[in-house]
Amino acid sequence: MVKLVRDTKELKNCVEFFVEDSKKLFTENLKVNKVYEGCLWAEGPIYLKQQNIVVWSDIPNNRMLYYNLDSHKTGSYRNPADFSNGNRLDLNGNLITAEHGRRAISRTNKYGDVEVIVNKFQNKKLNSPNDLVCKSDGTIWFTDPQYGIMSNYEGYKSKSELGFNGVYMIDKSNVVNLITKEIDAPNGIAFSNDEKKLYVTDTGNTGNIFSFDVSDNKISNQKVFATPRPGKPDGIKVDFYGNIFSSAWDGVQIFSPEGELTAKIQVPEQRTANLCFGGKNLDTLFITSDKSLYKIEMKTSGQKTYC
Repeated sequence: MVKLVRDTKELKNCVEFFVEDSKKLFTENLKVNKVYEGCLWAEGPIYLKQQNIVVWSDIPNNRMLYYNLDSHKTGSYRNPADFSNGNRLDLNGNLITAEHGRRAISRTNKYGDVEVIVNKFQNKKLNSPNDLVCKSDGTIWFTDPQYGIMSNYEGYKSKSELGFNGVYMIDKSNVVNLITKEIDAPNGIAFSNDEKKLYVTDTGNTGNIFSFDVSDNKISNQKVFATPRPGKPDGIKVDFYGNIFSSAWDGVQIFSPEGELTAKIQVPEQRTANLCFGGKNLDTLFITSDKSLYKIEMKTSGQKTYC
């Protein structure tokens, strides 16, 4: 049974500012609230507006949980959950999930029916899809490192059939297109607001956030956008102003559209994995960090299409 936590732990003054202008992103009360504790590795939060809930993955426990913003209750959303990781919404409001267990990208419709969209590239099994983003043209972009097949902790131990880690795009005919295999361990993924830039994090050798120019669903001009430290970046999201919010070992690090570190939201756990904007105005930042789910009220908001 999943327990209820009514924001019992309030962490004050947990924001560090490096650029004065970044203060406009926050309310006056710089409070981070813990809303749930009890995961083994919390990941992939997504806000579902119709139900006013945040859903997130607890990968090693092979389940998905929810937090109800009205009642403040938490509970089981899906169990088992095929070792789900990242989650997004498509243009029709369906939940799109990266699954380690089935090595697949799946779609959940409004009735709760789950179907696999893709699980192979060129007739070979994907490694373990990690995170994803849905573009305004209906395409789905996702990362595919090997974390879910390296052991039985976050999936099922297996050899990679592909032999590389890739970033892919699923077109509107459900054909999988390789975008790049030049990132060691591609993980978090997001678009700029105008979709002319793609951001991908590397939790492998470099620990960088890379940026790419996007044109006709092809990428070019790979650059190092930022290098979050300590640790390495995992999940990322973009806000209304084009700032990139990146997970890091010490919490959430915020970078300007030019790649300048402007602020940090400190989270007192071992590592922060991912985040999303939620609430009816998308102005609450939800953070999955190690074993817990946190939230902080913001003055900025998330992208209106992708939470």
